[in-house]
Amino acid sequence: MLAVIPARHTPDQNHLLAALPAEILARISPDLELISMKLGEILCESGGQLQYVYFPTTAILSLHYVMEDGASAEIAGVGNEGILGVALFMGGDTTPSQASVQTGGWGYRLKGRLLMEEFNRTGGRRAGALQKLLLRYTQALMTQMSQTAVCNRHHSVEQQLCRWLLLTLDRLPSNELTMTQELIACMLGVRREGITETAGNLQRAGLISYRRGHISVLDRSGLESHACECYSVVKKEFHRLLSDARDTNSLPINLRIKSSRTN
Repeated sequence: MLAVIPARHTPDQNHLLAALPAEILARISPDLELISMKLGEILCESGGQLQYVYFPTTAILSLHYVMEDGASAEIAGVGNEGILGVALFMGGDTTPSQASVQTGGWGYRLKGRLLMEEFNRTGGRRAGALQKLLLRYTQALMTQMSQTAVCNRHHSVEQQLCRWLLLTLDRLPSNELTMTQELIACMLGVRREGITETAGNLQRAGLISYRRGHISVLDRSGLESHACECYSVVKKEFHRLLSDARDTNSLPINLRIKSSRTN
């Protein structure tokens, strides 16, 4: 069965694309291909050669490392704030992590060759604007990765789960998540029993409502109070770096980072 394309879907639903100067977006728009991203689909194998970069709009992608024994853990997430394919423009071409679809939805893909042509473009009033934006994003992504490593080592399962839920919510239009406890445990690299117990505690505290495969966040501010500092560190760094890039390049559309609020 063919996926039904949403009635209104435009590149500016990805905040990086929205933040580009109009003339750059106009150059690459004809080559942006809207694709359906299905839950569990692998977009990039560990060590695989990157042929495309991906700009999620409603989908959320997971970068995770798979061990030799099959165990895995997420090292970063990519949603409508970012791009999958950093290794391409950083010169590495491949990465040891695997990229898969964590939350099914839509996004745009662009041939890596075309991205690199624009990335390396010289001359003209907006020359280097894409390069600056993507390098700022890469620094923010590195912050997310390093903070995830620290969080997994030093913070409780409850704090890790709250951090992960909040970062996921920031990439979604609602407070509803479709996610099994088994998948969350895999993302965090912890035992499923730990997620079951923690989710139960959060539900009894009135912060979330959980039924098989579905989580509703009832009290976002309460969830933030149960999270460690890692969530706010990552969020502030994304906002600082990408807002600075917008100001530096005189970008026409604000890069919106969802503000903290009680829902």
